[in-house]
Amino acid sequence: MGCDVVTVSTDTEFVHLAWKRCEKELERVNYPMAADPTGNVSRMFGVYDEKTGLALRGTFMIDPEGTLLCTEVNFYNLGRNIDELLRKFKANLYMKRKTNEVCPSKWKDEGDKTLVNPGAKMVGKVHEALEEALQGA
Repeated sequence: MGCDVVTVSTDTEFVHLAWKRCEKELERVNYPMAADPTGNVSRMFGVYDEKTGLALRGTFMIDPEGTLLCTEVNFYNLGRNIDELLRKFKANLYMKRKTNEVCPSKWKDEGDKTLVNPGAKMVGKVHEALEEALQGA
């Protein structure tokens, strides 16, 4: 999809290796799992918890120019949904090209309806604007 995926945790590279070897959910992972045992990277992204020495589960989508497109931070025990992350990734790429459009929460892929030229007239009428866009399909 034209992106690099890297996971970072406060675990060491040896803990990552053990997870990858033992956890069947990770057996086909082919992206780098970076170790941040000092918490420096986690602090840089604002997800380090000084009390526990752990990092909250943060997801950051950064474009090639270094612009932060999307951020999501969850508590330690909340797993992420890859389908939703992929939807957000595709939506951010699409919206970066289509700056006069707004991506509704149910948008999944290019060709799905968006709201065009959002503005003051649409405030309080997003549902109606989306229904109108869908009927025009």
